[in-house]
Amino acid sequence: MTDRKDELAANLARVEERIAAACAAAGRAREEVTLVVVTKTYPADDVRALAELGVRHVAENRDQDAAPKAAACADLPLTWHFVGQLQTNKVRSVVGYADFVQSVDRSRLVTALSKEAVRAGREIGCLIQVALDAGEGGRGERGGVAPGGVAELAGLIARSEGLRLGGLMTVAPLTGEYAGREQAAFGRLMDLSTDLRRTHPTANMVSAGMSADLEQAVAAGATHVRVGSAVLGVRPRLG
Repeated sequence: MTDRKDELAANLARVEERIAAACAAAGRAREEVTLVVVTKTYPADDVRALAELGVRHVAENRDQDAAPKAAACADLPLTWHFVGQLQTNKVRSVVGYADFVQSVDRSRLVTALSKEAVRAGREIGCLIQVALDAGEGGRGERGGVAPGGVAELAGLIARSEGLRLGGLMTVAPLTGEYAGREQAAFGRLMDLSTDLRRTHPTANMVSAGMSADLEQAVAAGATHVRVGSAVLGVRPRLG
């Protein structure tokens, strides 16, 4: 375990250096960017080691992995983010441990989250996942609502009991006009965030950037970066 913790500490230090350098280059304070470590496919022991190393935000994308891990780490001072595509039949379980759902992309999901948050007596922060590769009215191949659908979904979240509109999230598109243009994609998300905050001033979270493109996200103005492999190593393939 000591070797693994040392490995995680070294990886975490390298990621921290990258974020700090990106903030400096963008003229931003380091405190403006929150590191969310994506721990999917890795065990609760890794989460515990990360918490001992000072990590406070962790993310998962599959409820069947996340629920037991969150339960095993319930004693730790962690904020849990759910970042994967979420089916409505998993909502009750996810609401039990997630503080934020970053992948809200349809009204049916909002309704289900609200119902379960009220039942559990919790308030869930919701980020709207924006699909920058989606045609107007469509959804992206990795989930998400088209930019034109953000305002309507934001209004629904803001009106829904048990939910708090946190802001926006995106994944850099692999296809379409933003393919290979991460900085431009994240800049577009920032423009959408500016529009959103005119109506919902407190919805100021912008979650963008992962291990390969966190610098571009910080340069664009992201408030949260979601980093997995750069901290935990390359994940084993799932069967």
